[in-house]
Amino acid sequence: MTKRAEAKYKIDRRMGQNIWGRPKSPVNRREYGPGQHGQRRKGKLSDFGTQLKAKQKLKGYYGNISEKQFRKYYAEAIRLRGDSGDNLIGLLERRLDAVIYRAKFVPTVFSARQFVNHGHVKVNGKRVNIASYLVKVGDVIEVKESSREILIVLEAKQLAERDVPDYYEVDHNKMTAKMTRVPLPADVPYPVLMEPNLVIEFYSR
Repeated sequence: MTKRAEAKYKIDRRMGQNIWGRPKSPVNRREYGPGQHGQRRKGKLSDFGTQLKAKQKLKGYYGNISEKQFRKYYAEAIRLRGDSGDNLIGLLERRLDAVIYRAKFVPTVFSARQFVNHGHVKVNGKRVNIASYLVKVGDVIEVKESSREILIVLEAKQLAERDVPDYYEVDHNKMTAKMTRVPLPADVPYPVLMEPNLVIEFYSR
């Protein structure tokens, strides 16, 4: 198991928030951070610390994306026209693993990445195994027919803890999804407050 995959068990506690809204999150039992110094009283965060925490939280939410890749999203967000924070969220929500997670084809964003990497997903009829592939509005994302009875797919359908956002059209009988528009931050059903503009400020320093 990679370091990034192992880190998911600590992200919630490091942030002090249940960032995926999971009933089994360790934060529900222990609100202090992980490790031997986790229970120390924390001082007030500086502006830099606040921006860093916003970046780590957003990066962690999407499966603990690598710093190199996350910086590329920032660079693209500021290059595009419009609000850079809105652009950043739009790019993250267009990731193929994020679409698979949002469509409730799998239970977690980490399982979505693995699901895509293992070749269970098609985009417009062609197999795509790159989790960071950016979906376009109107693309048809489909779970391969031979993969529709996998246990995590069946489990995900029954999840009551989250709904499919209205910027996707999802058919769970055909196991297809289509992005109808690129969402704004206010459209995205984050269980906790995300602050993409603080992330932009962090990288703009």
